[in-house]
Amino acid sequence: MDYKKSGDPRKGKNSPRHQEHNAKGSDKNPYGGRETKADLLARMKAAAEKAKKAD
Repeated sequence: MDYKKSGDPRKGKNSPRHQEHNAKGSDKNPYGGRETKADLLARMKAAAEKAKKAD
């Protein structure tokens, strides 16, 4: 096979194929948005209460 005539390989575009629903900097995941431990515990307790009521 003559590889000289096949041409150069195509370069990548270095961009994602799609947008993630929770990408950094979006509304769901803003930059620098670290939760405090109290916020995390409150969210976990609310989820536990919701699960308890569902049963």
